[in-house]
Amino acid sequence: MGTSGRLGEGGATPTESPNAGKRPSPLRDGPPLAISIDLEDYFHVEALSGIVSRDAWPSYASRFEENTKRALDLLARYDTRATFFILGWAAERAPRLMREIADAGHEIGCHSYWHRRIWTITLEEFREDTRRAVNALEDATGEKPRGYRAPTFSIDHRSLWAIEILAEEGFRYDSSVFPVQHDLYGMPSAPRAPFRWRSESGLTLLEVPMPTFRAMGRVWAFGGGGYLRILPFSFNRWAIRRASKQENIPVVVYFHPWEIDPGQPHLPVGLRSRLRHYTNLAGMEARLASLLQENRFVTVRELIDGWVAKAPIPEHQVSNHLLAQEVCLCHVP
Repeated sequence: MGTSGRLGEGGATPTESPNAGKRPSPLRDGPPLAISIDLEDYFHVEALSGIVSRDAWPSYASRFEENTKRALDLLARYDTRATFFILGWAAERAPRLMREIADAGHEIGCHSYWHRRIWTITLEEFREDTRRAVNALEDATGEKPRGYRAPTFSIDHRSLWAIEILAEEGFRYDSSVFPVQHDLYGMPSAPRAPFRWRSESGLTLLEVPMPTFRAMGRVWAFGGGGYLRILPFSFNRWAIRRASKQENIPVVVYFHPWEIDPGQPHLPVGLRSRLRHYTNLAGMEARLASLLQENRFVTVRELIDGWVAKAPIPEHQVSNHLLAQEVCLCHVP
């Protein structure tokens, strides 16, 4: 393809459309699309955790502020509000940036404090980590986050106990469950459309799963992170429309500020981690621009308020092993 606003398989920047600052109409005959940003730095990611200890984080040159400002500029160009799931560690170090995000009308969500996979820590450590992150975000923005996204999508069958803690801590929804099979994360038995968890104590928490579609007898991931950055852009565009229009499932696109930073330091990691982290960093911003130009995106909170709240929501009992039999509810309270 050329550069007429649709991106081909490479990373060329699309030509700026005269309508770049106008919000496109939502996809017809389907739920709205949401866009989210997991705000963390390049050295926080799981792919680099084997060589970057948390104690060493302050020794690395931080780039998240500059990259987040680029992301904010990109969203502003297309008059789009997003949900920022923010690492508490970052919020403490850049409170002015956090305020800028909130003042621009974006939703503030929580991405933990230390970016540890939930199933590697204890219940007490998870609660303390969550409270510290929430306090950092509330101090910086004046807004208490109501949405949570676990580091590395690490709410799965090993960490379902976290659902009750999130509900106890006042969260309205989680967006961490990825209904796929993956070597680092995934909960293939989970529903692909939004559902509501119910704990044994009766507490509830809405779950907005990560984007997938079904084809050829299996479930496929798309629309964020490495899936959006590495796989053909035409595939992602097609998958968004398939899930949203044909399967009637809300799609939550996601990315990280470091994914639009091709100038970040290249750390000495193994081949798999290197491919996952560094492939097509130079082309990611153009892909995001194409999506923002072609579609109207909302925050995850707006998606819940505007569509999920009007649809029948299946309920699942929290279990440490398998999802219990679902019961269909009429509305989310």
